[in-house]
Amino acid sequence: MIQAILLTFLAGLMTFNGMPHFVQGISAREYPNLTGNSPIRNAVGGLVAFVIAGALIVPAHVAAHPWPAAIAGLLGAAVMTVFHAGGGAFRLNRRFGKPMPKA
Repeated sequence: MIQAILLTFLAGLMTFNGMPHFVQGISAREYPNLTGNSPIRNAVGGLVAFVIAGALIVPAHVAAHPWPAAIAGLLGAAVMTVFHAGGGAFRLNRRFGKPMPKA
């Protein structure tokens, strides 16, 4: 059960971290990204985050522990939602000395 909780929590984090990057990327808008702020880098980064999230779900054995896995996934999603809603990506860009996206 610990494996299901940990992996689905991380999958929730990765999915909800990939969303703003993917959406901004396919909308041809820059968004803070440690690999570069360009739309293409964000779109690809979002897709990679989705693939990682899917890869985390497979060994989680969610069917064996559906409720703990669902709660852990939602908690991971909530943590990343608060991070991005609070401007966390912009703060990380500043912290690592990366250029800020054009408005």
